[in-house]
Amino acid sequence: MSTLPPPARSLTTERLLLHPLALADAEPIQDLFPRWEIVRFLSAVVPWPYPPNGALTFIRDIALPAMARGEEWHWSLRLRSDPGPLIGVISLMTQQDNNRGFWLGLPWQGRGYMGEAVEAVTGFWFQDLGRDVLRVPKAVSNEASRRISLRSGMRVIRTEERDYVSGRQQTEIWEMTRSEWVARRTIGKSQSRSEE
Repeated sequence: MSTLPPPARSLTTERLLLHPLALADAEPIQDLFPRWEIVRFLSAVVPWPYPPNGALTFIRDIALPAMARGEEWHWSLRLRSDPGPLIGVISLMTQQDNNRGFWLGLPWQGRGYMGEAVEAVTGFWFQDLGRDVLRVPKAVSNEASRRISLRSGMRVIRTEERDYVSGRQQTEIWEMTRSEWVARRTIGKSQSRSEE
């Protein structure tokens, strides 16, 4: 008898609340998501132009069933200081060489929020799900996303071409192993103690 991996659970960071994605999130996602600046570096499976029911279809027909099967984990992002509005989404997937994806609404970009969310879900990937390796594809031209991977301790293991909403692009596959994640956390805790 096989057991499903644990479901997404609510996570918190210094400034963010991460709640498992729900059908009620469709309307705010539909309002926030369909912007070229947000979608251009996402996988070409994202329809563009984005249809009027795109968020509802994604959550109802793709995300929630995949979450129920234990294949994907999706969270809405909200500010702890203002927990009403949804500001973005972050996801984990069991796909080959594509284990994490995210997007953030334009008004909240450039403030370090996604770096916090990445740290939280990376912990979920290694601790709660017990995974050994996290791999993430990034378009080489997606500088902001590449900086997040670099700051979170990932490294490039190879390059290839992939299709994005904006077309075919050179892509880096970034990786972090469980042992690298554990070592990084240990160093971080040691530094925190020495600063006290």
